[in-house]
This record gives sequence, C-alpha cells and structure tokens, in this order.
Amino acid sequence: MTDDKRWQPGAGLAGVLVVLASGAVLVLEILSLRLIAPYVGVTLETNTAVIGVALSAIAVGAWIGGAAADRLPPTVLLGPLLLGGGALVFVVTPLVRFVGELVRGEDASGVLLVAFAAVFAPAALLSAVPPVVVKARLASLDETGTIVGRLSGLGTVGSIVATFGTGFVLVAMVPTTVILTGLGAVLVLAGLVVLRVSRGGVNRQVVGSVVLALLGVGATTVAPDPCDLETAYHCASVTTDPERPTGRTLRLDTLRHSYVDLADPTYLRFEYLKVIAAATDVFRPAGTPVEALHLGGGGLTLPRYLATVRTGSSSLVYEIDAGVLELDRSRLGLREGDGIRTRVEDARVGLAAAPAGNYDLVVGDAFGGVAVPWHLATTQVVKQVDRTLKPTGMYAVNLIDHGRLAFVRAEVATIAATFPHVALIAEPDAFTGAGGNLVVLASRTPLPLTALAPRLEGMRIKSGGELTRFVGDADVLTDDYAPVDQLVTPYRS
Repeated sequence: MTDDKRWQPGAGLAGVLVVLASGAVLVLEILSLRLIAPYVGVTLETNTAVIGVALSAIAVGAWIGGAAADRLPPTVLLGPLLLGGGALVFVVTPLVRFVGELVRGEDASGVLLVAFAAVFAPAALLSAVPPVVVKARLASLDETGTIVGRLSGLGTVGSIVATFGTGFVLVAMVPTTVILTGLGAVLVLAGLVVLRVSRGGVNRQVVGSVVLALLGVGATTVAPDPCDLETAYHCASVTTDPERPTGRTLRLDTLRHSYVDLADPTYLRFEYLKVIAAATDVFRPAGTPVEALHLGGGGLTLPRYLATVRTGSSSLVYEIDAGVLELDRSRLGLREGDGIRTRVEDARVGLAAAPAGNYDLVVGDAFGGVAVPWHLATTQVVKQVDRTLKPTGMYAVNLIDHGRLAFVRAEVATIAATFPHVALIAEPDAFTGAGGNLVVLASRTPLPLTALAPRLEGMRIKSGGELTRFVGDADVLTDDYAPVDQLVTPYRS
C-alpha cells in the first residue's frame, strides 16, 4: 500500500485539479452576483462587493493552503478541500436567499453581507487547492519554476474557460441553481476520487461534507425563490395587482419596472409614463401617428399606449434582454405587429444604426438596477439621439435618483449641452430629498410647457433659469467619464 505521506498526484491529475478548483471559483463569483441581484440590485457597488469578497477569499485560501501544505501531506488536504468546497457550493443558494430576504434593499452593508455569504467560504477552500497541488508535485527544488509556472498557467486557463463558459453558455442554457448544483456535485465527486486514489479512508470529514451537501440541496428546495424567470440579465417576476384584476407588475431584480393593464393599454400606473404620454399629446396633435424609438423595453407599456391612442403609430423597441420579451409575450399579453416591433439588442448599438431624422419621439427608459446604464447617459449617446430625431422631435428620458440628485443634475447638463430646450419634471418631493422618478424632456424646438402643466396634476416643472440654477456646476457626462453608479445616491451619504 502506498504511504499517504509519499502520495504524489501525476502531472495530469494535478493539472485537472488546479483547473477545476480555479474555474469553480470564477463560476461561483459570476453566479453569486446573479443570486444577490434580486435583493440588493445590480450596480457598480454590487459588482465591486462580489469581486472584492472573491479576491479576499482567493488570497486567504491560497495563503492558508500553502502554509498547510508545508505541514500536512496532500492526501490529508486535497480530498477534504474539494469535498468541503463542493459541499459549501450546495449551500450557497439557500444561504443567499434566506440572508437576502433579511437585508433586501439598497444598503451597502447588506450588499457586502450577502456577497460574503455567497462567495467567501467555498472560494477560500477551493483557492487552497492549487498551492497544495504545487507542494504535492514538487520533488526537487530544481523544478520549482517549471511546476509552479505550469500549474499557475493551468489555473488561469481554468478561470478563463469558466468565465466564458458560464457567461456565454451555461447561464443562457440552465438556471443558476442548476449550474451551482452541478458544480457542487463535480467538486464532491472529485474529492471522493482523490481520496480513493490517494488511499484516504472514509472519515468524519467525508461524511460531514456529504451531509452538508444533502442539507444544501434540501434547503434549496424550500428557500424562497424570487424569480418567475431567470433571464440572461435579471431575476424577473410578474404579479397581479390585487386592486385591479387585469393589472400586472413586471419586477426586474429589486425594481418594479413596468405596469401593464391587460385589458386597457391606455391605463398608465406609473407617473413618469403619464408625463411622457402627456408631453407627447401636447407636442403632437392628438390622434396623429408618431414614429417612436424606445431605448429599453420592459413591459412595453408606452408603445402599447401609443399604438392604441394614436392609430398608425410605429414603435421600435430595443430591449437587450430576450427573457424580458419572452415574459412580455407569455405573461403580459404582448402581440407584436400593429405598430410595435422589438429587437433584442443593446440600445446604444441599435441607436447607432438607426436612420437619421426619422423619429418624432425617442424614449430613454433603460435601467441596470437603480441606475441608467452609463453608456446610455453620455453626451455621445445624446448626440446620436439628436441625429435620429426629426427637426421638431422630442427626447424623453426617465431617470431615478435620490437625495442630492447628483446624477439627475449631471444628466440634465449632458442633455442640455446638445438640446437648446430642456425641462425637468417630477413630484415636488423629488426635489427635496425624497427622490424617485424624474423625467427630462428635450428638443430643438420650444417645449409646450404652458399647455403641458395643467395635465401634470401638481408635478413640478423646472426649465429656463430655474433649471440652470438647479444643474449648477454639474459635469457633462462623456464616454470617458460617466460615474453614473456613484452619482446615484442610495450608496452615498
């Protein structure tokens, strides 16, 4: 029988273990962001939190794994590390869902807590595998560079394959929970194989890991699932309005994104849509058709409204998330045609290809979490909007901000750098710290604000000198400098 202390994995097995462990950490990092999104949203802060926690786990795991490898033989370490890491992967989904329900909201500490719960422990255990494998393969100091370099390179290859495979293939094919369950099973199986080939016996660690994995599977089945459909970008759900049986609310991650009345397309629940609809009504004679381009789709509430109240209108909607459009068709009664066309495409890319001078109305209503995606908020995209509009066309943008409204100020400054006529409309409380939805209207021709005001039911309009004073010295956002997530205020004091 081979002595456990002298067991050495072959070059092939060593490479496989390093690729598996390194790739598993990246799969876990990518998927944990998707798991926490329904509870804390997706912003630069949530991305940063997950990446930071993962890097911390990698550093801690590699450090401790290397130190342990100098004191214990690989048969004592490799099998249990893989088993333990795999068992903890099974626990990630229920842990995030239960903790997420407790911290649901927009607090930065909640983001860090859920990210820590999702990533740290399994990533740390798996990150301890490569230094243990390196130690196991070293037979002579003369080959240190070759072995360390080879295994380090293989670990990087594993991370690259896992990143592309998860982001481009797995997420589009199966739900996150299925991917994590499969990953956990592969890791547990790998741990058992290592114990077998190294002649390590079944012990309490093995039994404990298997029991933990089974508990994780059981907990996943009872943990609250916030998604009706997990799309490529969002945790999406549709709920029925208890006060309006035909009303449906589309929720994407933490936000109520759209409201659709299945029986009455003219019913607009959200105030920002009422503003845009009223502005369109006074900007173009009632009943006349309009050519509209929508940057972001959601529930397509406004395109349905325009198609109903303005017969002959045409709306082209750029929606990056095919899963959202699937929900629109299956749960929100969307029937394309009759003036509504959709394209699964990033709005910035679609806008660049749009014909010049073609549209009466361009509507910006795209969000990544609580913020407008930065590449849809810069002066470069505003100039593209201006290019696609008719000389008398209007640009209407829905924004969300809070507190000091730093992002809204910057976005108004950005739009005003291209359009000579700009107005900002919102509930009065939005300007005194409550925040919420604010709508920017912009055109190269004067905005009919006098005719619009009576239709806004107490909303406040800022324009002219008042708007200039509101904007102050806010920066114009550009492709080179657009800190949108940092300007939006939930994470700021």
